[in-house]
Amino acid sequence: MNDAVSVLNYIYFIVMILGAAYFYILSRNPKGVPMYEYAIAGIIPAWSGAAYLSIALGQGLLERPEGTVYFARYLDWAVTTPLLLLALALTAMFYEKKADKAIIATLISADVFMILTGLIADFSPEPLNYIWYVLGVAALLIILYNIWYPLRRIAYHGGQKLGRHYSRIALYLTLFWISYPSVWLIGPSGLGLTQEITDVAAFVILPVFSKIGFSILDLAGLRKLGNLSAGTKAKHS
Repeated sequence: MNDAVSVLNYIYFIVMILGAAYFYILSRNPKGVPMYEYAIAGIIPAWSGAAYLSIALGQGLLERPEGTVYFARYLDWAVTTPLLLLALALTAMFYEKKADKAIIATLISADVFMILTGLIADFSPEPLNYIWYVLGVAALLIILYNIWYPLRRIAYHGGQKLGRHYSRIALYLTLFWISYPSVWLIGPSGLGLTQEITDVAAFVILPVFSKIGFSILDLAGLRKLGNLSAGTKAKHS
């Protein structure tokens, strides 16, 4: 592992820890948003930063003749991506009395399947790696279906404002999540069209936006909705 890879991962660690601290500060004034939303938002960058720190320290990767496998990324994604989907689902169900556990279980199960098939693909020689890649993409399609059909319907059941907020953050997350398999495919683990340092940089930049960026947008919208709900209750009290 060269110095540039190490530096990029150290920078990522610092950014993630700052993100976790920011969400903690926000939680001190929740503005009608449940504390578990802030807890999820804080845990995501904290764990992700720790996982990437292991790469910076030379522990979270395995160097092989075929190429380097950054398995700590998958340890990160196995925890943080289910939490991102949980946060998205809870946003859709913001006004629901009970969470739809079946949808949440489907999202998390498909997500874990997607992450693990990606890990297997990274360790697999050609052309077997593409078999696991396609299986992971199939799981992603299941996730996207649940995001854009049942969850979106639940969000709009809570009102136009919640529905619009959900649609915005769902689109934001979708665009970044589609980028992950695209970067993997053209990178050293797939077709090899980009160099390792480009791959590393992409997998440092993408998570910053898909994790911290998503939570900032999500919490900002929920805090507005929470204030509106509090104001409505005050008028009727």
